[in-house]
Amino acid sequence: MPTSSASTTDSAKSSSGGVQSLERAFDLLERMADAGGEVGLSELSASSGLPLPTIHRLMRTLVACGYVRQQSNRRYALGPRLIRLGESSARLLGTWARPYLARLVEETGETANMALLDGDEIVYVAQVPSKHSMRMFTEVGRRVLPHSTGVGKALLAGFPDAEVRALLARTGMPAATDKTITTPEGFLAALEEVRDAGYAVDDNEQELGVRCLAVPVPDSPTAAAISISGPAGRVTESATAKIVPVLRQVAVELSEVLSNPSGTTA
Repeated sequence: MPTSSASTTDSAKSSSGGVQSLERAFDLLERMADAGGEVGLSELSASSGLPLPTIHRLMRTLVACGYVRQQSNRRYALGPRLIRLGESSARLLGTWARPYLARLVEETGETANMALLDGDEIVYVAQVPSKHSMRMFTEVGRRVLPHSTGVGKALLAGFPDAEVRALLARTGMPAATDKTITTPEGFLAALEEVRDAGYAVDDNEQELGVRCLAVPVPDSPTAAAISISGPAGRVTESATAKIVPVLRQVAVELSEVLSNPSGTTA
């Protein structure tokens, strides 16, 4: 790995006991991701509060390692070497979630899922199937557009309306069924209902005959949601009243594991 020319201050330990230059480098990567993956040095300096020379040294090291690349317009973009890290992390995330999804299945009787918002798409990273002979199955790794899913609604309810509109403009809103919401206004109204209720519903919108209930995982390192899905005849309004509190509790417990560096609850 190339040797950084960062100053003694950059390489000194931070107040949390970590290495300050590493903390700053990862903070810059996260800021780049938040900005859409491509930024200029002046933008990073403005958002991070770090001086340009410090940012330039850190970015030069990240470029040399392949985690960042410099574009022809002199702006910086997230590099392809991050893809392998992200894919491995997503697989582990699903592994960590499985015990919690299994508990959802035990307590609700329905198939439990975990999904992430990856760019403009929803990707399913873990599932534990129901023990019923009639059950729902979503392939892990499957990608869908967020406007027709409960997990998509649960995740996008935490975004400003302007960002949601921009996402919908990029993806379009094709109908998966005749119940799918296909207008931005209708979807934004549905998100307002999610915010009020604290959970999201996919009522035959992705697949006819299937209902899904979903909640976000609070304070997750990446935007994540968990859900249960089952036949509409079982996931009724009365069942919803019993299932949603379980979903919320499991989401909180999963959040504690994901946000804890040791990987265990406090």
